[in-house]
Amino acid sequence: MKEDILLNKPAPQFKLPDKDKRVVENNNFRGKWVVVYFYPKDNTKGCTLEAIDFTKSINEFKNYNAVVLGISPDSPESHCRFYDKHNLNLLLLSDTDHTVAKEYGVWKKKSMYGKNFMGIERSTFLIDPEGRVRAIWRKVKVPGHVDEVLETLKSLQ
Repeated sequence: MKEDILLNKPAPQFKLPDKDKRVVENNNFRGKWVVVYFYPKDNTKGCTLEAIDFTKSINEFKNYNAVVLGISPDSPESHCRFYDKHNLNLLLLSDTDHTVAKEYGVWKKKSMYGKNFMGIERSTFLIDPEGRVRAIWRKVKVPGHVDEVLETLKSLQ
């Protein structure tokens, strides 16, 4: 398998609004592990399950000095509704123009029911306290994914 171009390199920098329209920079988390997960759309089945799974494990991530950032093309207002509806406990960031998704290589041509379109390829990046990408999961399948990320985080510490 071809090694991912971002692996062991400095993570692409970003500044994105959260659900409350506060700008969040990934540089603000230096000294912590950062889980950045990209997902296609608020309130869809897989994305909801993934957000709930990360929320259920959020205290364990915190115990390992990690923050969890979910990024999608949805607006801050959509994130706010999604967050409240499912009692989430993680940072949701809006990448409405797909700039950050492109930097991380997750804005891809997709197809469904014979139609081609551009969209987010569900992916997760684990960034170390110095800002380097230490693990990457692309084309993520939701069941068991959060546990796998947590196990990798533990093994790298």
